[in-house]
Amino acid sequence: MKIICDTHVLLFWASDPARLTARARRALENGMEKNDLACADITWWEIALLHERGRIVLPPEVTLQRYMQGLITALRLEILPITPVIATLSRSDSFDHKDSADRLIAATAMAHRAPLVTADEKLRAIPRLKTIW
Repeated sequence: MKIICDTHVLLFWASDPARLTARARRALENGMEKNDLACADITWWEIALLHERGRIVLPPEVTLQRYMQGLITALRLEILPITPVIATLSRSDSFDHKDSADRLIAATAMAHRAPLVTADEKLRAIPRLKTIW
């Protein structure tokens, strides 16, 4: 079964794994072993935006593209595209969340019937969304 990673989960794993709960760490480790980890494609846009705003600072020798590719490779991530089903679901009444990227990430998990690893309390409160934290 696929396990979807929220953007901040990938960033925590890369820079400060202690911020992950034990349950989230186990889910990532198991997902890596089984080659079952995935993320929504909007995740990469979010990371680029965070970098642009100075919230992700990389060493001068590491380009943003190399950093993102390193995450994909290390975690063996499958990148899941936005589909018409996901786009429609993300705009449905299932969500009481203002952040469009978070809505798309959650809708991706729901469309794939996969749990979402997330610390986001608003996402974890969505009844139809299975989460791990």
